[in-house]
Amino acid sequence: MSSVIIEKLNTDEITKRGIKSWPIWTKEISEFDWFYDSDEECLILEGEVDVTTPEGVYTVKAGDFVTFKQGLKCVWKVKKPIRKHYNFL
Repeated sequence: MSSVIIEKLNTDEITKRGIKSWPIWTKEISEFDWFYDSDEECLILEGEVDVTTPEGVYTVKAGDFVTFKQGLKCVWKVKKPIRKHYNFL
């Protein structure tokens, strides 16, 4: 199973999951290492980032719903300032 799962959710799914009530995180253009000590789900509202993992590089853009699995070590390269709703499971 992949450590990064990228999906597209429709408006009904976003509403049903209560995503718009989740906190918002923002980050300027930058590059940094990250480790997920729990699963994270997020809805990308703005921006673009390349996430480099042992499995390869994932490009995440506005409109993507992404699940990052617990234990993932990766490098985030924010190419366009990012804004996302997020939730740790």
